[in-house]
This record gives sequence, C-alpha cells and structure tokens, in this order.
Amino acid sequence: MPVMMETTPRQAADEFLAHIGIAKSASPNTIKGYGIDIVEFFQICDDAGLDPFKSGRDLVAAWFQAVHDRHAPSSITRKLAAIRGMYKYWKLRGWVPSNPFSGVRGPKLPQTLPDFLPVDQAFTLIDGIQGDDPAACRDRAILELLYGGGLRVSELSGLDIRDVNLRSGEARVLGKGRKERIVPLGSKAVSAVDSYLAVRARVPSEKSGVVDAAALLLNRFGTRLTVRGIARVIDKAVERVALARNVHPHTLRHTFATHLLEGGADLRDIQELLGHSRLSTTQKYTHVTLARLQDVYDRAHPRARSED
Repeated sequence: MPVMMETTPRQAADEFLAHIGIAKSASPNTIKGYGIDIVEFFQICDDAGLDPFKSGRDLVAAWFQAVHDRHAPSSITRKLAAIRGMYKYWKLRGWVPSNPFSGVRGPKLPQTLPDFLPVDQAFTLIDGIQGDDPAACRDRAILELLYGGGLRVSELSGLDIRDVNLRSGEARVLGKGRKERIVPLGSKAVSAVDSYLAVRARVPSEKSGVVDAAALLLNRFGTRLTVRGIARVIDKAVERVALARNVHPHTLRHTFATHLLEGGADLRDIQELLGHSRLSTTQKYTHVTLARLQDVYDRAHPRARSED
C-alpha cells in the first residue's frame, strides 16, 4: 500500500496561489504579490520557531511584531489580506483547525485624498506631445485613453485592438477580478487612437516588426507595452511640459473622475465608469471636490479671512 505524503505549508501555499488564479480570477500581479508576502510570512515563522499549521494567536503576534518596523501601514494591510486568505483556504482544505488571522484588523490607514490635475494642466500635459511620428501618436493615445476613459494603467496595457470600437466610441475593458465593462471614449480619445492605428505598424523598429499583432499598444520591440512602459511615457510627458508636480499613472484616472464629478456627473455613473465594486470607493472623489471648494472659499471669500 503506497505511503501518503503529508502536505507541507509551502506546498499548501502554492495550492492556494493556484486556487486564487483559477477560482478567483486573480491577476498575475496579485498572485506574484501574494507569493512574496507569503514567503516573508514563512521566514518570520521560521525565525520565531513557529509551525504555520499548528500555531495560533502567538503566530499572529510574531508576524505583526516583525512587519511593524519593516513596512508601511498600507503594505501591512495588503500582506494581511494575503495571509488571511491563505488560512481561510487552508481551513476549507482541513489543513488547519481554524484561521488565526480571522477578525484581525490591520493598522489604521491615514486618510489621503486622490491627487488630480486641474483641467488646464491636464490639457497642457496631453497637448505637450507634438508630432505625427509613430511614438508621438502612441503616447498621445495613451494619455487620451487614461484621461478620457479613466482606465487603470493595467487595463490600458491589456487592451487589444479588437477591444476598441472607434465607430461607437467605446472600449471593452477587463478590470479587477476579470470583470468586463464598456467604457465610452470621447472624440479626442477616438481621434488619437485612430491616428495611432494608422501608423501603429511603424512603432517597432524595422528589424523587430510587429510581434504581438493583437495588442493595441506596442513598444519598440513590437510587443505589448507594459505597465512600466506606460509609466515611462507619462514621466516623459511631465518632463516635456515641466509640470511642477508629481504625476503618477493613476493621477489621470483620478483626474478623469474628479472632473466628471465637478461637471455634474452622478456618483453611481462614475462608479460604473471606473469599475468600482463599492460606491464607498468612488465617494472619495466627493471629498476631493469638497476640499477644493473649501480652499477656493478660504482664498476668495472676504468673510473667510481673519483680520488682524
């Protein structure tokens, strides 16, 4: 009779990562991040002499103590989600009797408002890309899609040519959790993408040619432009117009949402456009506009200023 091999914690972790990739439709970046967090968790267990399968709240305490001085609160919260999810899966499989991280809360996160660009600066950033060469057409399309469609950078990188319908002015986007949504595109974004598609085959070098025929955005090697590649395009655009502020890839998505709200769009419509699963996530933009209005009031209203 063959001897059954016992599952080790590391084997169980690999099975959990495979599970979230298939059953939960987690993105490769999420799976990679969870894997890094779990490897760190196992190292902490080894250092403390604790068995991940047999330890309880003492393991939770050891982990929190180890990560407290190493990582920012937001990182700890993300790591906690990975480990809590792993133990939840382990409990379902019968590898642990209970989830020691169940009900454990992460550190309180500071309330930060999304950074966004005023309308004039958003226009300056996009209009700063001049020329009709392939690279300029591509970069202009990138900024127009981020600002005009509110796409996440990962969503933009993943767009295929077939996902964009220029005639109807729409893009089919695959968001978080592999949830699909239709995003309307303004005339500027449609025009920018149309101009780019006309010269797209000339974006790669003649030596490499178009390698990834499906991808909308190509790099100079003819393959799909990555999230990091898009970030570099944004960095160069900021440098080109000497914009005196920190503009990260998500800034244009925040700008898209804030300008819609300021223009009178309904919060639930913005939620749908952004692909947020919860309205509370979208509501942060109301705080942005309220904070801006308060600043305008403080600077402009004669009764807002104290007199000496």
